[in-house]
Amino acid sequence: MDAFETTMLGKSPEFLSVLRSAQIVAATDVTVLVEGESGTGKELLARALHQGSPRCEGPFVAINCAALPEQLVESELFGHRRGAFTGATDHQTGRIRAASGGTLFLDEIGELPLAIQAKLLRFLENSECQAIGETQPQRVNVRIIAATNRDLQQQVREGRFREDLFYRLNIVPLTLPPLRQRRSDIAPLLLAFNRELAAQHGLPLPHFDRKTVHLLEAHSWPGNVRELRNLCERMVILHHGKHIGPEMLPQALRPNQQALGLAGGIALPAQGLNLEELERELISQALDRSHGNRSRAARLLGLSRDTLLYRIKKYALG
Repeated sequence: MDAFETTMLGKSPEFLSVLRSAQIVAATDVTVLVEGESGTGKELLARALHQGSPRCEGPFVAINCAALPEQLVESELFGHRRGAFTGATDHQTGRIRAASGGTLFLDEIGELPLAIQAKLLRFLENSECQAIGETQPQRVNVRIIAATNRDLQQQVREGRFREDLFYRLNIVPLTLPPLRQRRSDIAPLLLAFNRELAAQHGLPLPHFDRKTVHLLEAHSWPGNVRELRNLCERMVILHHGKHIGPEMLPQALRPNQQALGLAGGIALPAQGLNLEELERELISQALDRSHGNRSRAARLLGLSRDTLLYRIKKYALG
């Protein structure tokens, strides 16, 4: 197994397309911009790119640009000499030189101050790193992988991100799809996370029944893969060795009973709903109630059998 197969789990076409591109890019030294919503696995992909590259024996240094105090960003990235400024009591190597021979991962690159963006651009163009207080720059052999959950082109238009830096980073963009666009990966991810977390905590596996899995596949997952993994860890700890039914899920993941209304027709919840998710859940319930008999399920839903079969195929419920 290569680094991508062991760290990047999923078989959906959208996801595999990104991995195929990443495997090609990994063998080169080109700068990569990883895009995607929070929780989609951008750092995991960056680590896989490093492990699949000729630099795999070198260091992988990750830095979250959003977590750096603005006054310390330059020092953290480029380093400083003792006495270069008030409080600089020791030499600081800086993350760029610490990653020499390996890969520097700049997460949340869109949060870098404009002044530091200019200095990073110079480094990307000539590989020269000049620490604060040094008179001469030093050449550093490092690969840059940047990541963002923001629209950098929009930030460029707003004057909050340098256009020249954007194009220097955007040589090979890799965009990770959100989990809601790769629903076929939810069940295998669920199984993989359960096995990993049960082993980690030394607990027996919980087992998710079919109806519960369908509910999870219908969820929009705003927190993406990270949210799914957190749910699995909660279930492993609280319900290890048990069969997980819908009633054991957090409230936000359970069917919205208000959406079905009671004695007065349909009631739309104040916060709205996802119509496709509701349709998928109703079809799943009808199939469960009819024990898989599609003709009976169609009658329960007031649909023709052909219409039901079309929707079963549409939602991959077969």
